[in-house]
Amino acid sequence: MKYNKLGKSDIEVSKICLGTMTFGQQNTETEAHEQLNYAFENGVNFIDTAEMYAVPGTQETQGLTEKYIGTWLKDRSDRDKIVLATKITGPSVMTWIRNGKGYQPEVMMEALNNSLKRLQTDYVDLYQLHWPMRKMNMFSVRGVTDIDHQWEDNFQQILEALDGLIKSGKVRHVGISNENPWGMSRYLHLSEMHGLPRMASIQNPYNLLNRTFEVGLSEMAIREKCGLLAYSPMAFGLLSGKMHKKLDTPNDRWNQFPQMARYRSENSWEATARYLKIAEDNGMTLAEMSLAWVSSRPFVTSNIIGATNMDQLKENIGSAEIELSEDVLNAIEEVHKVIPNPAP
Repeated sequence: MKYNKLGKSDIEVSKICLGTMTFGQQNTETEAHEQLNYAFENGVNFIDTAEMYAVPGTQETQGLTEKYIGTWLKDRSDRDKIVLATKITGPSVMTWIRNGKGYQPEVMMEALNNSLKRLQTDYVDLYQLHWPMRKMNMFSVRGVTDIDHQWEDNFQQILEALDGLIKSGKVRHVGISNENPWGMSRYLHLSEMHGLPRMASIQNPYNLLNRTFEVGLSEMAIREKCGLLAYSPMAFGLLSGKMHKKLDTPNDRWNQFPQMARYRSENSWEATARYLKIAEDNGMTLAEMSLAWVSSRPFVTSNIIGATNMDQLKENIGSAEIELSEDVLNAIEEVHKVIPNPAP
C-alpha cells in the first residue's frame, strides 16, 4: 500500500480509503467488521464515514454507520494507527438531523459529540463539512446561474467554530466536501489571514464519468496541498461493468436505489461500454482499471472505495498495486474527448 500526506499535516493516509456508507443499509454490523478488519490488515489505515450515513439517508439508518465503526474501534489498542474521518451534515431536508440545520457554531459541538459517542472514540482525525450551506453545482447539478442572494458569507464563522473543536482536542484536522474552487480559495484565504484552521483536504466525486474536478480544483489541490479524497470512483457501481455484462443482481445498489440517477444517462452507459472494452483488451476488469486510474492522478490524496461483499473489497484494495500503461491512459483520454463528463 502507498501512503500520502494529508494536506500539510504530519498524517499519512493510505492511497485507498475505506468508504463505509453501506454499513447499516446493505451491510450488517458483522459484515462491516469483516470489511474493516480486512482493509486494516492490508494496509488501509484511512476510514471515511459521516453522521448522516447509511446512504440513502433515512431517519431509521442515520448514525448506524458510525455505530458499526464504533463497536469495531471499542476494544482496539491501536486507535493511533487508524486515521478516522467523519462529516457534519450540511443544511438539508433531513429534519431528523438537527432539524435540517447546517454549520451554525452552536450546533457543531453537538454534532461532533454525537459522532464521537457513536464512534466510541475521543477524537476524529479529520472532520469534514459534508456540503456547502450555499446553493451551488453539487450532486449532479452541472452549473448554478441563479446565485442565492439570501445566503450570507459565514466562512470565517465556520472556521472559528472548527478552531474551537480543534482546541477542545476532539478534532485533529478539518476538510471540505462537495466544494468548488471559490469555496476552497475562500476557506484557505481566511485561514491564512486570521490564523484559523487550514482545510487539509477536499472530498468530491471523481471517476471516469465525472472529471469536473480537473477544471480549477485539480491545480488548486496540488498547489495548495489540499488534496482530493475521491468519492464515487466506481460511479455507483456502473464502472464495475456488471450491468453491461448482465451480471448484476437485485441486491446491487444500482438496482436497489433507482432514484439515485446521477450515472444513468445514455452517455454514461455508452462511455462505460467503451471503457469496459479498454479494460478487457488489456487483461483487467473495469473496476481495476477505473480505480487504478483514479489513484494515479497526481492531485488525489486517497481513493475512497466501497464494497458490499468481500470479493469486491479485495478487488478494490488490490487495485492500488496496478500501474496503467501509457497505451491504456491514452485510450482512456480518447473516450473522454468524445464523451466528456457525462455524469457531473
